[in-house]
Amino acid sequence: MFVRIANLPALLATFCSGLLSLFAVSAWGETLGEYWDTAEEESKYYRIVEIPMPAGVAIEAGCFEVMPDNQLAIGTRRGDIFLVKGAFDKNPRPTYKRFAHGLDEVMGMSYRDGAFVITQQTEVTRITDENADGRADHFRTLSDKWGFRNYHEFAFGSKPDPEGNVWVALCLSKSYHSDVPFRGWCLKVTPDGKTLPVCSGIRSPCGIGPNEHGVMFYAESQGPWNGSCSLKVLEQGGFMGHPVSFNWYDLAKEMGDKPVVPETRSRLMIERQRVKELVPYAVVFPYIRMGRSISGFMVDQTGGKFGPFENQLFVTDFSLSVVMRATTEKVNGVWQGACYPFREGLATGLLACQFTPRGDLVVGGTNRGWPVRGPREFAIQRLDWTGIVPFEIKTINARSDGFRLTFTKPVDPAVASDPATYSLSTFTHVYQQGYGSPEVDQTKPRVVQATVSEDRLQVDIKVEGLVQGHVHEFDLEPMREPGGGKLVHENAYYTLNEIPRD
Repeated sequence: MFVRIANLPALLATFCSGLLSLFAVSAWGETLGEYWDTAEEESKYYRIVEIPMPAGVAIEAGCFEVMPDNQLAIGTRRGDIFLVKGAFDKNPRPTYKRFAHGLDEVMGMSYRDGAFVITQQTEVTRITDENADGRADHFRTLSDKWGFRNYHEFAFGSKPDPEGNVWVALCLSKSYHSDVPFRGWCLKVTPDGKTLPVCSGIRSPCGIGPNEHGVMFYAESQGPWNGSCSLKVLEQGGFMGHPVSFNWYDLAKEMGDKPVVPETRSRLMIERQRVKELVPYAVVFPYIRMGRSISGFMVDQTGGKFGPFENQLFVTDFSLSVVMRATTEKVNGVWQGACYPFREGLATGLLACQFTPRGDLVVGGTNRGWPVRGPREFAIQRLDWTGIVPFEIKTINARSDGFRLTFTKPVDPAVASDPATYSLSTFTHVYQQGYGSPEVDQTKPRVVQATVSEDRLQVDIKVEGLVQGHVHEFDLEPMREPGGGKLVHENAYYTLNEIPRD
């Protein structure tokens, strides 16, 4: 006898998500458990607001855009574009209208001069409503200069840069190969449809856009030649680390010769000296502790409406259903920076985020049938700042003899000036063809001096044992504000590609 269970895929996905949440173990034996275990404390400062969806409609968000009339546009994995009224209301009861359908994995979208420009798996497309009836009726291909053969050949597109170009990061074929042109590359599509190669060596991107300084970055996932997830800068002529896409240099003569093939089981710091095109991770997200498959990101340019993190990157994660922060800086001509926990407890695998005119952060995505920590198949939610400033590590910046730590609220000077308050450790990854990497070459730097600024918002720490090329992990559990309050998140991670010269 067979019994049909309604919505069995959703049931299985929820079951798998629950297993991941309770028992997920990294390849190196680290248990996920409660993850940061800070959701209750986080909710005092950033509440999660549900943006309801129409009953019976699957909306698996892959990108967002704010329209001129303050509607929310949603591009979906299933190939739709929805226009949503009321998504930004304090207590949203939105209405949805489908503007376009029949597209393929919409993973990038902007609206300019009366037209959508979207990135889908096979092309960048300009979409307009010629007869003004509220539905798309004209679709113009701007570029389809890359190949497509497998469902896992995703394409992620940026919003236009200041010159109007859309940057497209192309996933490898089936995660491990480059079977058709430019898989594993970044291409730049001009407003008139000219397609220009930018760099090679991408593995599995899931997010692309400017950092807080206006320079184009992308989010890379852990895997072959990538020890952990990271943010990387998209340098013209650069090599992002995965050599399987080298075969398409023949189609991009302006890029010159293909780079040297990396040594296997090396270190990125070593290979940077040997392979001049090799671009290091700007910000490493330690596996499991800071995400498992980072995805869409966006800079907070809300003018303080979202709290004390203006001009920082907010980075979503697919597998662990969390939002993190990141900051970047250029030192000795090389990009590097730090990542920080922010908000857990979201409902599904996150693919995209978008700041609203009210200064809230819309997030959304899908589990796509893969195990994610959030229990639902798909969801759209919003993070609203409550107006209360959390006590957090705001930024970390490298200095020639250590680091400068900036906090969101004044610190207790007696605690902050004690070197014992600061626990540091470092590690790096094996740069190798194998999948991911354990954390290796661990060291324990020592903080020998801590100097608190007059306003008590900054502390300069002098460190013995800085290691160039290593991730420096900070544990500030003893840190207190004057009333005795603890940090909401006591850990942060700085990728020290370069030590400042002065």
